[in-house]
Formats: sequence, structure tokens, C-alpha cells
Amino acid sequence: MNKADEYYIKMTTTPVAKLIVLLGIPTTVSMLITSLYNLVDTYFVGTLGKSAQGAVGILFTLQGFIQASAFMLGHGSGTFVSKELAEKDSAKASEYVSSAFFAGAGLGIIIIVFGLIFLSPFMKLLGSTDTILPYAEDYGFWVVISAPLIICSLILNNNLRYEGKAFFAMIGLTSGAFINIALDYVFVIRAGLGVYGAGMATAISQLVSFVILLVLYNKMAQSRVSFRYISKNPALYFSVIKVGFPSFIRQGLTAVSGGVLNNITKPYGDSALAAMTIVNRYTALVTCVGLGIGQGFQPVASFNYQVKKYRRVKKGLLATMGIGFGLILIFSVLGIVFASQIVSLFQKSEDVVKTGTRALIYASAGLPLMPLIIPVNMLYQSIRFAKTASFLALLRSGAVLIPVALVMSGLFGLTGIFLAQPVSDFITAIINIPFVVMFMRGNREPSETSEKDVAAAVENDLE
Repeated sequence: MNKADEYYIKMTTTPVAKLIVLLGIPTTVSMLITSLYNLVDTYFVGTLGKSAQGAVGILFTLQGFIQASAFMLGHGSGTFVSKELAEKDSAKASEYVSSAFFAGAGLGIIIIVFGLIFLSPFMKLLGSTDTILPYAEDYGFWVVISAPLIICSLILNNNLRYEGKAFFAMIGLTSGAFINIALDYVFVIRAGLGVYGAGMATAISQLVSFVILLVLYNKMAQSRVSFRYISKNPALYFSVIKVGFPSFIRQGLTAVSGGVLNNITKPYGDSALAAMTIVNRYTALVTCVGLGIGQGFQPVASFNYQVKKYRRVKKGLLATMGIGFGLILIFSVLGIVFASQIVSLFQKSEDVVKTGTRALIYASAGLPLMPLIIPVNMLYQSIRFAKTASFLALLRSGAVLIPVALVMSGLFGLTGIFLAQPVSDFITAIINIPFVVMFMRGNREPSETSEKDVAAAVENDLE
């Protein structure tokens, strides 16, 4: 039996919940470890003072923009790779991943050029104060330099997942994360290089991750990354961007929202910005659980929808939501009960601890709504309902959050800024419910109907 047949049997016969867990756990672990690195990074930089720690929050927004491009190309190409493997066409799958990979490398080089030219004004645009700016520039230099590595690594990582090789994707990301943690200690604490050293550690770890992922991809995947597979057909790139665009919106608008929140928090001083940095790092850690399980669901949804096994897709959606809720609820409770202790781990300043404790309690209260938001968006993206997925991605990432944050900050000041995320999560979850119901009712197995495939009708209706 060849690899294609083995993969087909695995994706269509393994119990859905078990398959999602098998694919989701490595992704969740890799994302948690990467997020843990971000927390460790925040800790080490926090020893340099609250202004330095505030710079990490500013750069978190810049990294979000870079990752948005990577996820767009990675999820977009990965969806088609899964589709082509379902049809046992590994050459076409190679064309999708190779085209996305080299397009991402080119985009990364463009980011380096413009990022270095406009680094200082961009840091100010993202909410940097005058006291934070020197630190933001030191860290930002290395983030910009590593842009091609970040983008290409995430493209490889996501395509490995869509090929059902989540374990190997995990190895690539976690290896870099562990190296980053070690180098943070060496460069920041031992060598005394400060924020500049933390940024350099990030760049080196990204290089290590990239090399490992590239080697693993060409050894373990059915598709291949090679110059000879680069497509000259503009329609292929358009298709990848169209399907991956919800990921760009989801991640990109999150970065935009972060910039907006930084700017409306800036008048309250460096302590407030440092507190927001810590809270955002913790909530990002928890969100990784929802994203990890959701990304385990994506290849299952994409593959089984392509072969018209709609019952498995529906069961997978419900399983993903249930598993995600149970796991995220644990972190949510911890964030509420131990808010003060969590914040004080990263910053001893009394003002930061007091402000951050309140912010973390509010943020943690909204986290259990994530399983009603993330998996639904990922479902529609994986089955190539691009317009619906893009609309859903717009909601939490910015279309709801930004106006809510602006209104509530005007009404309630800093407290309103802290409440903006949980309030927008509640609104977004309510909007998502009809889309869950629509999908659960709108698709039937081919054997269940003699009429035209209902799924096609639903897609036309949604788009």
C-alpha cells in the first residue's frame, strides 16, 4: 500500500475525535511551547524594567503582521495540498506548497527592506512611547531581519499539518523555541545585551526552526518544496490567497487591534502598557490551546469534505468545540484565581501588578468563548468557503473589537480597555451560532439524498 492510500484510510476511517486529538496535540504542544517562549522572553526583558517590557508588547504587534502573511500562504496552500492529496495528486500538491513557500520568501525580503527604512516611525505608529522607543527599535531590528525565516517556517509548519504530519511540524517549532529560551538567558542575563540580545535570540531561533522544518518537510511529506514546482499561473496564487485570506484577516487584524489598544492605553503610561503586554502574552498562551486543537481539525475537515464524508466533518466540529472548551476553561479559571501571582512573575512594579491583575481577570473571563469562535472560522476556511470564513475572521480580530475598545475606553477609561476583549468575544460568539447551525443542517452524505449535493447549494448561498 502506497503513502497516498495509507493517508486516505487514516483520514477517512480513524474515529474523528481521536484523529483530531492525534493531529491537534502536537500542534497544541508546539504552539504552547512557542507561547511559553514568549512568556519567558517577557520575563527576561521584564528584568530590564517596565519600559523594556512595554517594547515586547509593541513588537508582538509587528510579529503579528508578519505571521499574518505566513498563515495566509500556509493555510491557503495547505488547504489545497490536502485537497490534492485526497485526489492522490502529489505533484499538484507540490506545486501549491512550493509556490507559496517562494512567494513567502520574496515577501519576507520586501519586509526587511521597508521595515528597516521605516522602523522608527512604525514603532511609534504601533503605540510606542518616547521612553519605550529605543528598546522597541533594538528588538524590532531583529524581528524585521528574521521576517523571511518566520514566514517560510510557518508555511512549512502548516503544510506539514495538512499532510497529517503534525508531530514533525511540532519538532521544528519547539526546537527553535527551546533554543530561544536558552539564548535569552545567555544574551540578556549573562552577556548583558538587554533587549537587543533578546531580539538576536529570536532571530537565531527562527533560523534553526526554518532549517529543521525544511529538512523534515522534504523527508517526510508527500509533496515537495522545489524551484521546479513553482507555478507560473497567477490563478494558483489567487486561489491560495483567497482561501488563506481569513487567516490573514484573523492574524493581521489582531495585530491592528493590538496597535489600537496600545495607542489608547499609551496615555495611561508605561505601567499600563507593560501590564497589557503581560496579559496579552497569557491570553495568547491560552488561545494557543484553541488554535492548536482547531488546527488539528482543519486537515480532517478539508480532506473529508473533499471526499464528501460530511458526517465526519460535523462530528469533528463538535468534538473540536468540546475539547477546546474543557481545556481553555482550566486556563481561564487559573487566570482569574491567580491573576496577581501570574502578573507578578513577570514584573515586580507595584503599579504594573495592580493594573495587570485587574486586566487579566477581565480577559480570562472571556476566554471560554473561544471554542465557539475559532473552530467555526477554521471550518469554513478548510472547506474553502472563503467569503464566509473571511467575514467570521473579521469579527473578533477587529470589526467588533476595535469599535468596542474605542467606545468603552471613552466611557470607562482604562477599565473599558480591559473589558473590550471579553465583551467583543461575547458579541462574536453570538454571531457565530447561526453559522454552526447552518452547516450542521445544510450538508448531507451523497447516500442521504438523490438531489443535487446540498453542500454546493449551501456554499452558493453563503458566498
